[in-house]
Amino acid sequence: MSTFTIFLVLIVVVAFLLIVVIMVQNPKGGGLSSSFGGGGSQQIGGVKKTTDFLDKSTWTLAGLMLVLILLSNVAINRGTGTLESKALDTESTAQPLPAAAPANTLPVDPTEDAAE
Repeated sequence: MSTFTIFLVLIVVVAFLLIVVIMVQNPKGGGLSSSFGGGGSQQIGGVKKTTDFLDKSTWTLAGLMLVLILLSNVAINRGTGTLESKALDTESTAQPLPAAAPANTLPVDPTEDAAE
């Protein structure tokens, strides 16, 4: 398993945990739930320690995800060869030029010369 694959798996796990932690939290503001009549169903004296834990874990997981994403950039396998532009390759881009057309390409009307 490459280092990038390990980082990718860790990023997916942290993203899943972040989704779960965010979904478990109670909404703090009015938002849409209060406009549809759900504002009165919330507990008045909720558990404070659980809210603090979920808030801290959200920020910790978000920071961990940011660090993992930045570190995964270092682990990307960029190969050992040098990347060269195909546009600069003169052998593959050199194409023969089309034959030059004669300067006078209009058909000559022989009756026109006789009329003068």
